[in-house]
Amino acid sequence: MAASPTGQQDVIVHGNGAAGGELQDLVATRGCGDTARVNAKGAAALADNGSVTGLGGIYYYQYGGAYSGFSGADGERAQQLDQRFYLLKLPIARAAMAVGGCLLVFSCVLMLVGVLRLPWHFPAWLLLECSLDTVIAIGLVPALYYFFHFLLGVYNSSVCKEREQLYQSKGYQGFRCSLHGAEIAAGLSGCVAVVAYLFSAGLAVRGYRTVHKLKQKPVQLYEL
Repeated sequence: MAASPTGQQDVIVHGNGAAGGELQDLVATRGCGDTARVNAKGAAALADNGSVTGLGGIYYYQYGGAYSGFSGADGERAQQLDQRFYLLKLPIARAAMAVGGCLLVFSCVLMLVGVLRLPWHFPAWLLLECSLDTVIAIGLVPALYYFFHFLLGVYNSSVCKEREQLYQSKGYQGFRCSLHGAEIAAGLSGCVAVVAYLFSAGLAVRGYRTVHKLKQKPVQLYEL
């Protein structure tokens, strides 16, 4: 059995052995007072002992890699369609990883700021944090729309349709041109992140008011 040239999910079987691949990414946590955010996205694929159909309804060979039912021109065509399909989805995948990386860095910075007690020494930082949280929350809304709009465009493309028909002609059912579980989970995580950032913005404003009131009181009330 040949492995997919796409690079997104490769499974190679030698003799009676089997190899499986897992992907789990995107864990972002940030804290402000009593708040924390965690965004997670996961997808898994498992290959049985030389039998693709033994995987049942699992999203096996999501982006290609199963050519046991193909030979000659069909096999070459399947590989070409897999490669083109991979290239179509590559831009949005890179964009999603870039956004997730930036949010992770931002979360780490906020955690470091909290450890250093910067909001206590410079209360205006909380107002800046509130502004950043609001901007991120608002910006995620069109980002989520573009994410799904781009994916639906890929799945409605002629490449995906031809690829789906080619695999279905050989009995493979894991190549439908529709949103998959991992993509839907990523969208739901984005929606949760929007709510979390708005909630964090509200807490930042509340924290600013609290710090401002404490600083108006005598020193002995808040100094250790």
